[in-house]
Amino acid sequence: MKSVSFHVPGKPQGKARARTFYNASAGKHMSMTPESTVLYENLIKTMYIRAAKGCKFERDTPVTLCIVARYIPAKSTSKKKMQQMLEGEILPLKKPDMDNIVKVIADALNGVAYLDDSQIVLVKAKKVYSAVEGIDVVVEEYKNMEE
Repeated sequence: MKSVSFHVPGKPQGKARARTFYNASAGKHMSMTPESTVLYENLIKTMYIRAAKGCKFERDTPVTLCIVARYIPAKSTSKKKMQQMLEGEILPLKKPDMDNIVKVIADALNGVAYLDDSQIVLVKAKKVYSAVEGIDVVVEEYKNMEE
């Protein structure tokens, strides 16, 4: 079974909404993805390509996407609370929303890991506190969990 694991360093980011505006010179409405989202998607692509060593999931292959968004606790946190956070007793209830994290990863890997994100049939995603900030991603061939 094909599988690619990689880490995206830095604070987890979600997919920002496209900005729509009226372009008077073109005489029509236009939409643009914010530059910060484009840069983050490019970082995700780069990290996948480094880890994948040419692995790409074919058009007819269903894919599972596993995501762990890791946040560093604030330095001002008490030692007791810090330990609870790092042991998973306290979870990060903060922005960005999980659905936006999934969306930025899925969209960034279009045409790189798989032909289209419509191939994703299962997503496992969670937010945790960790000593290392970033997003851990596993893209793998879907296997039926009932087997």
